[in-house]
Amino acid sequence: MGFDSFNGKELLMMLVGSANLLAEYKSEIDALNVFPVPDGDTGTNMYLTFLSGVKEAREKKGAAAGEIAAAMAQGCLLGARGNSGVILSQILSGFAKTLEGKDRVNTADLAAAFSEGSESAYRAVMNPAEGTILTVCKRLAAGFEEGVRRQYDMLRAMFHAYRQAQQALAETPELLPILKEAGVVDAGGRGLVVILEGILHALKKAAARQELELFDLAATQQKEFIARAREVTQVIQFTYCTEMIVRGRGLPLDQLRRELSPYGDCLMVVGNDETAKVHIHSNHPGLVMECCLRYGALKNVQINNMEEQHRELKAPADPEKPLGIVSVGQGEGIVNIMESLGADVVISGGQTMNPSTEVILEAINRVRADKVIVLPNNSNVVMAVEQAAKISGKEVKMVRTLNIPQGLAAMLVHNPYGEIDDVARRMSSAAEGIKCGEVTRAVRDTLMDGFSISEGDYIAVVDDRILASGPQLYPVVSGLVKSLSGEDDEILTLYYGAGIFGSEAESAAEGLRKDYRDLEIELHYGGQPHYQFIISAE
Repeated sequence: MGFDSFNGKELLMMLVGSANLLAEYKSEIDALNVFPVPDGDTGTNMYLTFLSGVKEAREKKGAAAGEIAAAMAQGCLLGARGNSGVILSQILSGFAKTLEGKDRVNTADLAAAFSEGSESAYRAVMNPAEGTILTVCKRLAAGFEEGVRRQYDMLRAMFHAYRQAQQALAETPELLPILKEAGVVDAGGRGLVVILEGILHALKKAAARQELELFDLAATQQKEFIARAREVTQVIQFTYCTEMIVRGRGLPLDQLRRELSPYGDCLMVVGNDETAKVHIHSNHPGLVMECCLRYGALKNVQINNMEEQHRELKAPADPEKPLGIVSVGQGEGIVNIMESLGADVVISGGQTMNPSTEVILEAINRVRADKVIVLPNNSNVVMAVEQAAKISGKEVKMVRTLNIPQGLAAMLVHNPYGEIDDVARRMSSAAEGIKCGEVTRAVRDTLMDGFSISEGDYIAVVDDRILASGPQLYPVVSGLVKSLSGEDDEILTLYYGAGIFGSEAESAAEGLRKDYRDLEIELHYGGQPHYQFIISAE
């Protein structure tokens, strides 16, 4: 008896099986990474992307197959991480598009779904390269179509497509010289084969009467070749890997793709008219964000310096020194300033993204010094720093900096060759002389500190108190400066965030220069999320 179709419940079972198998293989897939930025996270990215989709699909438990597929695609879109995750989300988006409205799925439906998934993935990549997950998916779809022509039942067609995908994966080193040089297959393609294998396991259970032999690609080669893989180098033309989600109404994906194209390479703009995932390698991430902001609100903005990551891999370890420094910060500009002031390690975190004790401890251990000063730069990070200091094998002091400007002021007086207690006292004293306020937008209607605030209004916050609010940005900024600055203050510094145009920030700075002529106004790009401005007075 053949196995010719499945319903939504059975589809969900297959997806769960794939997620479980990806979890088992994700570390091995990670180790296959060979590109100049040695993030080694393809397996993890694919697993977390797929897991997000499965969680969304589980909310539709009992629904028709088409609805399960749609929920899976939406969950993967919002949970996509890295290039491999974005491409996987597009494969599933095309897959779901084909299955829309279907209660049950037969072999011909599945072949059409994978074919559309492959085409969708190719469309999403600006310059698609063969020898990648794209090639494996195309061969997978072709294998399904061949199975339909041969009138295979679903299980046999699936197995045939799986063998085609395996063969395509084995051939990826012949299509990409970098893979051949490193002695590995494509990591994203390997992840797709694992996903298909997980589905096969589920189908085997559904057709228990059939014997099915599974052929798994040997997963031991990466341990032998990973050191060589990391020696493979390429020229990085564009420095910053920039990713974000854009949310709006009527998002014109093709137009956004055209406008972003001149800013770099590896461009992907995927999604629908309400939610788009953007990925690009660029030398101007600020311009990328400004372009995207014209069409909607930004979420989950991530900017990584690929040259720095690559240099850290290639360069010998920094020499040991008497006293190191760890600082917590968010935003491309903030991180760059901290590094320029001497931070050995900058932990990505802060407001709404508090690093764990383990993350802080790992950062302390990475510093090549026996004595380390840690700057939390946020009140919600203080306790985690204290706990990390207690369990660290190094001598650790925390300077209780409660915001970014305090941390930067402390770093200005840091002396890596001084005694840790003396240096910590000087840094604490410098931080205490800084007054700080922030401008953000309200997420709901509220009545607080005497202000009637509407969702979306700009609000100025100092020490957990609202000092100004309103629908227009500059009056709120000016109101914050008026409350923040005193007669003895001489310098006002503004760090503008990722959610504001550079021209808008400069206009605000010019307005303050006219209204507060006794203050020296400095403007820096911070790139921090959530806050249009972080402002300090000293």
